[in-house]
Amino acid sequence: MALTRTNLTLPEELLRQVDEIAGPRGRSRYVADAVAQRVKRDRLRKAIEDSYGSLVPKGGRPMTREEVSALIEELRSEETD
Repeated sequence: MALTRTNLTLPEELLRQVDEIAGPRGRSRYVADAVAQRVKRDRLRKAIEDSYGSLVPKGGRPMTREEVSALIEELRSEETD
């Protein structure tokens, strides 16, 4: 993956905490990992919001945990086929 240099402005206290964990030479990797996790979470949230209501419960009633689990397993098995 190609890297691009950028300039970020962070609160001093936050940067100090990052340095305590990652060290000053590990800042970039630490921040990149944190941003990647946040992007993944935000994309998942958007996908959930965008698909809300797209699954219509069978029989007009909410699905049970067992039905949801069965549906997820079915969808996962289709991905690996």
